Amino acid sequence: METNAARRAGVDALAAAVASLAGGGWLAFASMPDAAQGSLAVAAGVAIAAIGVVSVLRRNPRITTTADRITLTRAVLAGYCATLTVPILVGGQPPGWLLVTIGIIAFLLDGVDGRVARLTGHVSPDGARMDMEIDAALLLVLSCAAAPQLGWWTLAIGLMRYVFVAASRVRPALGGELRPSPARRFIGAAQAFALLLALAPAVPSSAGRPVVAIALVLLTLSFIRDIANLERHHRQHVNNPGGLVNP
Repeated sequence: METNAARRAGVDALAAAVASLAGGGWLAFASMPDAAQGSLAVAAGVAIAAIGVVSVLRRNPRITTTADRITLTRAVLAGYCATLTVPILVGGQPPGWLLVTIGIIAFLLDGVDGRVARLTGHVSPDGARMDMEIDAALLLVLSCAAAPQLGWWTLAIGLMRYVFVAASRVRPALGGELRPSPARRFIGAAQAFALLLALAPAVPSSAGRPVVAIALVLLTLSFIRDIANLERHHRQHVNNPGGLVNP
């Protein structure tokens, strides 16, 4: 029999899906008279929000916490950003304040869900994984939105984590666990901040481009450091399989 917690989780997931479809539909068709582009924009937003919805529905046991609901809200907001990015990529429209404002809210909420999880004692691997996936999706969306204005090199910010995950399928050493790092969290937050700053209509490309470039350099160095640490840990484990490996 389905528990109350499982039913509540199902309701939370359904609410996020409905909010994504309804809000994304309004945003798309209010700004794009072309039905094909509007449908593509809605689909892009729903696809991003689905990351959070599917994460909840796949849990065993199925449960959501207050922190999870905040993360689901971020998933919906990131989906709205994706919807508003489609006319930038397809229709050549410039980024607007609506995209930036929604992106800022999603960015700020990123500092809320983790804190709420710790304060309420509901920290979980599922919640942390969903949070990380939404972070990555938002960065990919923002880097896509910035690409026509700043250059397609900005996609490196959004794609880097996905390339790293793909590489870990080929090189198992890269699938190891990394210790939490304040520097890594700061650099990750700096990517979203730099992209949102550059997307602001009041900021010229000549000012936004170097800010995003610096953020990309920091991100690249962070990934290089993490790869080096993972490879070193892997070599220690191979050379000393029965001993302790210092992180």
